[in-house]
Order: sequence, then C-alpha cells, then structure tokens
Amino acid sequence: MKTKSGKAKARKLQDWVRDALYERFEFTKDDIRCALMGESGEDIKLTSPTAKKRFPYSVECKNSEAHNVWNEYAQAVANSVNAEPLLIIKKNKHKPLAVIDAEILFYLISMHWAFSVEGGDVSPVEKVG
Repeated sequence: MKTKSGKAKARKLQDWVRDALYERFEFTKDDIRCALMGESGEDIKLTSPTAKKRFPYSVECKNSEAHNVWNEYAQAVANSVNAEPLLIIKKNKHKPLAVIDAEILFYLISMHWAFSVEGGDVSPVEKVG
C-alpha cells in the first residue's frame, strides 16, 4: 500500500472514532479533534476539560490488515498522559475493535451492572445491536 493510501486509511478510522465520540458524548468541535498526520501523541485529541472529564481515555487508532496488538497497545500506553489507554483497531471488511486493560473493562462492566440493578439503563449490546 502506498504511503498516501495508508495515511488516508488511518485518517478514516480516526474520523470514525471522532464522530462516534461527538454523537455519544455531545462533544463540540472545541472539545475534540483528530491528530494531524505526523503529529506526535494520541490520535484523538481531547482539547477541553469537559471532554477529558467525560471521556478519560487516550485513543490510539490502527487501521491495518496485520496487527501486532501488543506493540500497538504499548504505543497507546506510551502516548497516554493522565488517561486510560484505549486502542481502536480495524481491518478491511471488519468492524472496529477496542483493546483496553481487562481490569478497566471489568470495572466498567461492574459499574454498568450496579446501575442496571438500581433500575437503570438497558444492556450496551441492546443499544448497539
């Protein structure tokens, strides 16, 4: 794949993540932006205190046909500052997947369970599916 094509593919995943965050967290263009190609650090830049509070994750995006998840997650960890690393991976003809520390995942599930026991929300699977 040519460099230009690879960068366009990477940018497309970053845009998808940014748009998903806009939709789900009611962010504005002042709250969040995609990193410029070649810009160091995380791929999704949370630019306001509101965004950092609502979404305490540092996002690294990788759109490739071959993934080395351990190395890619290590890059997410290295780029995260005061936020939980979150790796979003994608390959052609497949849905994006999220890679997050298992302890964080279980904590989030337990918080969802505690909320739903109190008569709260429906399952995240029901919302997405």
